[in-house]
Amino acid sequence: MINEKFSEALAWAATLHHSQRRKINDTPYLAHLISVAALVLENNGTEEQAIAALLHDAVEDQGVTVTEIEQRFGATVAAYVAAVTETELTTEPQPPWQERKLRYLTQLRAAPAEAVFISLADKLHNARSLEAGLHSHGESLWEDYFKSRRQETRWFYEQLVIEYRAKGFTDHWLLEELLRSLANIFPERQLHLQAS
Repeated sequence: MINEKFSEALAWAATLHHSQRRKINDTPYLAHLISVAALVLENNGTEEQAIAALLHDAVEDQGVTVTEIEQRFGATVAAYVAAVTETELTTEPQPPWQERKLRYLTQLRAAPAEAVFISLADKLHNARSLEAGLHSHGESLWEDYFKSRRQETRWFYEQLVIEYRAKGFTDHWLLEELLRSLANIFPERQLHLQAS
């Protein structure tokens, strides 16, 4: 059941990310957060998971602290957000791309399945956006919009699939949808991604 805490989180996310845009299609960043929360709710996620989905980038993109999230929305939401946060915005200098991704994968391994589910919804929406961007921009998208190269991004998604399967999402339709998007993004790796 959704109550006023969800509405409060939505309003706060809108305020925090009001000037942030998605890099590929320049849409308001809030659209991504709402999409991730919708995927969570449409798949029987709890209100706490949906709130964490709305706030999943607040720490790394807007400098909000996990403590502040805990004060506003409770320890469970804060723990979910912490589990799916790559690095705090205040970390200077930002660690290199691969170091951040390895840390994220380690966090997922230690996180409860409820938090990993938020990550799965997030990465599915990111993959769908990437797929749409490739359709619009072609292969130049990699150089134009991403710090990582195509092969590094592919490696990261392959590792994510391993972690999602390890957490019990092997037969979940969100993982099936992620694999479908990845097969379109990286057609040369389709068999490897589909294999258990």
